[in-house]
Amino acid sequence: MTTLQELVALKGGFISLSEALVMTTPSGEALAGMLAVFAQFERDILRERVKAGIAQARKEGRPRGRPRTVTRHAQEVRKLFRSGVSKREIAKRLKISRTSVQRLLERRIATAARF
Repeated sequence: MTTLQELVALKGGFISLSEALVMTTPSGEALAGMLAVFAQFERDILRERVKAGIAQARKEGRPRGRPRTVTRHAQEVRKLFRSGVSKREIAKRLKISRTSVQRLLERRIATAARF
């Protein structure tokens, strides 16, 4: 909506060929306003549903967020790395990303440096 208003202020207009919308007329401006209202309504409804889902998951004690896959392999990653296996090879053997291996090992080093 802001972009459309800026175009009007610059004496320009917007015509959508794929949706056959002409925003240079009063009826087109009205339609754009209604579409903006419905888009905002949909965002608000989605936000409410997400919050309700999170609250329900907490109530049922279910874990939220993305599962931590690399944590399951933490000991094995460290053991392989100490024995001289490359990060790439560790990732290949355990079928996890090389970035995950790097992060896990960096976290270990950072934690050790703090103590």
